[in-house]
Amino acid sequence: MKKLMCFAAAFLACAAAAFAQDAAALVQASRDRIKADTISSRSKMVIAAKDGSSSERVLDQYSKDGPNGGRAVIVFREPAGVANTRFLTMENARGSNDQWIFLPSLGKVRRIASSEGSGSFMGTDMSYDDISSADRKADLDNHRILREETLNGNACHVIESIPKDSSYQYSKMIQWIDKATKVTHKVELYDRRGTMHKRLEILELRNVQERLSPIVTRMSTLTEGTSTTIRVEILKYDDPIPEGVFTPAFLETGRAR
Repeated sequence: MKKLMCFAAAFLACAAAAFAQDAAALVQASRDRIKADTISSRSKMVIAAKDGSSSERVLDQYSKDGPNGGRAVIVFREPAGVANTRFLTMENARGSNDQWIFLPSLGKVRRIASSEGSGSFMGTDMSYDDISSADRKADLDNHRILREETLNGNACHVIESIPKDSSYQYSKMIQWIDKATKVTHKVELYDRRGTMHKRLEILELRNVQERLSPIVTRMSTLTEGTSTTIRVEILKYDDPIPEGVFTPAFLETGRAR
């Protein structure tokens, strides 16, 4: 009987490991599902405050793969108060991201410290870490499939992801990944006290250049009653982007050298 129980325990342990691998593979597949050398976009951002007021911003984003992973630049175009603010995030071989921001009011480029990852990005509901979360490597978290569930008519795997690094701003993430398309339709983000702090939702998808692409995305901060909605107005895949765009020098001048 003891040998049988040990065999059963070993079988369950192997099964649990297999399910964890499947969950991690699903998460990584969702993040890797759009294949493109570059992505260029223009978006309108609406920031809704707790009192019901709102403000709008227009921004461009340029993304490109590099030798150590993804790189992205965000350039704010409107309104005048944030125009020409430029932000750069780059993956590196250590697995973390290097980030810099240029604020016209300061007139210089400032590096974002890793300790600032949970801070608000330009007064939005996204943190600095949230901006680069789409490129977050699946092996940074432990994953398990909680259940299967239909969300807005889409059959999804519901997967819990717990960061291996306890200093990460979230204690866990629960995401709804479409079984057919691998689109992540919703993500619940929990703070270190275990309270659901934010919710990310894809509200509209569109086929762009044969790729099913998020067009309207909303991040809500549930503990504050605020939200940021981003609507993509122009989206292009595989347009050439000069290497010089992905440098701190570009942030300062707005010109690729």
